[in-house]
Amino acid sequence: MFALELASAPINSSFSDRFGGGGNGDEPASSIPSEFRSKYSTSFADYPQPLSDPVRTRIWGPPVVRGSADPGGPGICAFILTLFSFLLILATFPLSLCFSVKVVQEYERAVIFRLGRLLKGGARGPGIFFIVPCIDTYRKIDLRTVSFDVPPQEILSRDSVTVAVDAVVYYRVHNPTIAVSNVENFSHSTRLLAATTLRNVLGTKNLAEVLSERETISHTMQSSLDEATDPWGVKVERVEIKDVRLPVQLQRAMAAEAEAAREARAKVIAAEGEQKASHALREAAEIISESPGALQLRYLQTLNTISAEKNSTIIFPLPIDILKHFIKPDKKDKK
Repeated sequence: MFALELASAPINSSFSDRFGGGGNGDEPASSIPSEFRSKYSTSFADYPQPLSDPVRTRIWGPPVVRGSADPGGPGICAFILTLFSFLLILATFPLSLCFSVKVVQEYERAVIFRLGRLLKGGARGPGIFFIVPCIDTYRKIDLRTVSFDVPPQEILSRDSVTVAVDAVVYYRVHNPTIAVSNVENFSHSTRLLAATTLRNVLGTKNLAEVLSERETISHTMQSSLDEATDPWGVKVERVEIKDVRLPVQLQRAMAAEAEAAREARAKVIAAEGEQKASHALREAAEIISESPGALQLRYLQTLNTISAEKNSTIIFPLPIDILKHFIKPDKKDKK
């Protein structure tokens, strides 16, 4: 391999001797940055790793361990163990089928490791799959949506108000291989991350925003969690804020404020009603004063209303004509 050839070069060889241009299509030595030439001109073994993957691959090929032919393949011990396991399966056939044949459900996948290495082909399932009992281990991963409650978090809002907020998170595994190989316990890690994300998001909001913008907060949490758990093979589908609990003193203050606002609004409505009623009464009085017969009918209607009630008062109707002598004539009538 190209990397092994580079590793076998003399230690005191220069950078240009190893990576200089040639007739094989390599780039000329002048195209290599001067900082790389001056810093890494002693030995390939001393070449560090901070370079980016494209630069490192262009200069000295894919990273391998010097002295090993292929670190990605099994060694001689692994080959012997594998051969011994297959011989044992053949010797104990068909009893070995009970230990070799496994089944996963439609909503499950099996990630198989052979001698500690992830088996090629990705996760197995659904249905039947085979393992070698002596050298294979597997882990079942449920692909269904899972929900969990975020414990109530004591959060200090931006306006210095302490509130207790809890939430519920829905997630599922979209890549079983990554969920097993990249994180020790993806479920526990997602729960811890959800609690910290809830604190971080609500810490940037004031109390009014926490109470009124739950949907926006849920969407922000869902985006943050989904982005953070994607390297774990986890997809966060939904986040919902369940409850926001306020301190008792703050609840009383808010209740008193709301009650005062309701009373003020009730007084305004009553005053507006009185104003409208007074305008209506003035218009009715003007209309009745223009017609003496209407005044007499209103007088009789009032007497009928009073006499309908059960009371001990005796009412004697008084003709309206007698009252005219006690009523002072208006200036308009005098004219």
